[in-house]
Amino acid sequence: MATRDIYESGFDEDVPTDNTTACPECNGRVRTNSIETACEDCGLVIDEQQIDHGPEWRTFDDDESSSKRTGAPLTVARHDRGLSTEIGRWRDASGTQLSARKRRQLGRLRREQRRGRWRSKSERNLAHGLGEVRRIASALGVSETVRDQACQLFRSAKDENLLLGRSIEAIAAASVYGACRCNDSRVTRGEVAERAQVKRSRVVNAYKTLNTELGLPVTPVTPQSLIPQLSSQLAVEGAVRRRALELAELAHGSAIANGRQPAGVAGACLYIASQECGQGFRQTDIAEVAGTTAATLRSRRDELSTIIDSDASA
Repeated sequence: MATRDIYESGFDEDVPTDNTTACPECNGRVRTNSIETACEDCGLVIDEQQIDHGPEWRTFDDDESSSKRTGAPLTVARHDRGLSTEIGRWRDASGTQLSARKRRQLGRLRREQRRGRWRSKSERNLAHGLGEVRRIASALGVSETVRDQACQLFRSAKDENLLLGRSIEAIAAASVYGACRCNDSRVTRGEVAERAQVKRSRVVNAYKTLNTELGLPVTPVTPQSLIPQLSSQLAVEGAVRRRALELAELAHGSAIANGRQPAGVAGACLYIASQECGQGFRQTDIAEVAGTTAATLRSRRDELSTIIDSDASA
């Protein structure tokens, strides 16, 4: 018969334990828990982070296998943070092929798991939106960091109830564009809208909503920042690119770029530079690459030509 309660002793790592070492400041009593070792009298933190919360794996030589007792890291790109269970189809964990009876049983389990995967319609919308964010980010070829920031931005939009009355696909595309803008990635709205499943106007409106409601730390796009990307798409010469950068700096320093579409100003700089260097491009070709119209390109060209003529006469 037990002489004490079997639940008297616990194994919780957060239970504070006494430490025989005295405080080096006041010789007070020191107690240790899973986070830190501190003095009860003066509050001095002697040591902290006793437990390593990082991944628990180790790798030896190339011939030896690495032991890993942790799963995949948490990710914001999944609605469940990547903690869902994947049920296999043909083989078990040891690689043995499953029988027909076992495969039918796993098929029924996958069906029930798929039915109970989302606890609410809100969680289903979150999963659909995050999947759209991952698809657009993969099509644009952005980094995983930008993709995760776009997923977190979509989660913030959902928490602020910005999905009500708006398209999930538009908010997802706007989240990718907003994350690219916050990281100074040279991705235009036209490229995002082209790979999204909604019209460009809806993507633009959704981005304005995110920028207004969430206060994104974005910086204005300058014409000179778009010159390298447009030059690569048009395959212009180095002299044309350098001259276009000079014209873009001139336009940015004047009042031409204020309130104008940066892509239109950058396209006009490339058009003038190509005409000066003898590598002529059609206005429609430059306007198509810049995501603007030929009329806008001609208007920016005329304004920029006026500035160039005034500087030359001065």
